[in-house]
Amino acid sequence: MLSARLIQMIEDHAEELTRSVIDDLKSNKLTTHYHRLSDSELYERTYDVYRHLGNWVSHEREGAIEATFSVLGEHRYSEGVPASEVVWALTLTKHHLRDYIHYAGVVDSAVELYQQQELRRLVGHFFDKAIFYTVRGHEHAAAAPQHAKARHAA
Repeated sequence: MLSARLIQMIEDHAEELTRSVIDDLKSNKLTTHYHRLSDSELYERTYDVYRHLGNWVSHEREGAIEATFSVLGEHRYSEGVPASEVVWALTLTKHHLRDYIHYAGVVDSAVELYQQQELRRLVGHFFDKAIFYTVRGHEHAAAAPQHAKARHAA
């Protein structure tokens, strides 16, 4: 049982969360390749995660997660962003969200505490899948030129 109120709070504050992640990505020493990406590109991807969080975590959307984040991995590869930085960017996105859940979620009862903990668990599970599919997309894009070279050499 998820707290609709807590998910709604997150979705309502998607703009604020997105801006804080972009600021972090643009200044973090572990995401130097993100410093050169446009704010609009970073905004679009991050805002989409936060704004539609309820859909991502409350419905079985494995196919949508796979499609969305595989493309993200391929896109970041084409931009020259190393997989390690992509993983850290997703981790930062998760950390910002988990911090928000912890500090903004007003817990007035044991039931609400359980709902908050369940949401944190589901968010972690979602980001685990997002990271997996992003790295897989990144690897797929990295392998594609090698396969083309092998075909031409044969």
